[in-house]
Amino acid sequence: MPSIQDVMTTDLVQVGAQGTIREAATLMRDNEIGDVLVTGEDGSLVGIATDRDLVVHCLADGALPDSSISPACTTDPISVDISAQAGDAIRTMRENAIRRVPVVENGRAVGIVSIGDLASEYDKQSVLADISQAPPNS
Repeated sequence: MPSIQDVMTTDLVQVGAQGTIREAATLMRDNEIGDVLVTGEDGSLVGIATDRDLVVHCLADGALPDSSISPACTTDPISVDISAQAGDAIRTMRENAIRRVPVVENGRAVGIVSIGDLASEYDKQSVLADISQAPPNS
């Protein structure tokens, strides 16, 4: 089984913990992604916010766009270390019922791996791999 470094995405999109809901949503839209990593002042990974989090924890609760992203994000996100194998990420996702896992080194995010990344690598003929490799909807 290859290392996590062989399958992770390193082009990270991050927002500071003091960032806003609007800032996170704009980053997601502009980068055609469904999540942003939330970082502390020292650059450490402190959370992750998904498009679903923005809808369920912000929009549905009447939060204003310029409100802090912090209440919307999952704090202390489950992650895997840079030294992990891809199988460790698969196991972590399965055990925690999550779709993406940040990859960290010394507390800082250096990558992220999603179910789609893993499907594209290990089950190239699957429907999930096809969907993951298709261009995003605009």
